[in-house]
Amino acid sequence: QVQLVESGGGLVQAGGSLRLSCAASGRTFSSYLMGWFRQAPGKEREFVVAIGRSGSTTYYVDSVKGRFTISRDNAKNTVYLQMNSLKPEDTAVYYCAAVLALRVYGNGWPQKSDEYDYWGQGTQVTVSS
Repeated sequence: QVQLVESGGGLVQAGGSLRLSCAASGRTFSSYLMGWFRQAPGKEREFVVAIGRSGSTTYYVDSVKGRFTISRDNAKNTVYLQMNSLKPEDTAVYYCAAVLALRVYGNGWPQKSDEYDYWGQGTQVTVSS
């Protein structure tokens, strides 16, 4: 069982930055592929980015490439999402998610919600224009 707790959301002006954190419980954090999703009001939850077990591989959705950076610190059981050049359309509740890397190995980067086993409660990010 893995418990995930996000933090770092808030209100920021367009062009600003925020850093989200997701702290995980348990001693097997490095066994999990981690992802970030977001859900805007009235829209479905969408994949944003994922990071492999060691942190050396990542996959971004096109809309955030060059602006967002995912990283992880396995010693601290934490994954981060640095968000720069924020736009109003980035406004959403951001969720981190985890799946055992072995479950998805060889199947490409998991980008659907039902491919992940554990979820945080979400943190609100609001970007004003």
